[in-house]
Parts: sequence; structure tokens; C-alpha cells
Amino acid sequence: MAEPTEEQIRARAQELWEKAGQPEGRDKEFWELAEQELRNEDKSSPLRTPDNL
Repeated sequence: MAEPTEEQIRARAQELWEKAGQPEGRDKEFWELAEQELRNEDKSSPLRTPDNL
């Protein structure tokens, strides 16, 4: 999987922030969490098998 785009990270960070109750002053925390989730997304994909690694 390619690196997540800024737009993808922003959208995921927004989702996480809203789910957390929209706390103020934690934008960097949610950005980093979203970026990490998206980068690790393909590692947990059920479609990955030893044949397609």
C-alpha cells in the first residue's frame, strides 16, 4: 500500500477526534494516530497471505 495522502490522514483524524468528543488542543495527537493507523492498515488486512506479501 502506498503512503497515505494528507487528505486521507486529515479525514481519519477528523473521525477519531469526533469520536473522542472533539477535545480542544489535541489535533497533533489525532493526526499522528490517524497517520499510524493508515500506514499499518495493510499489515492487518485479511487479504494478505504468504503468497501475496
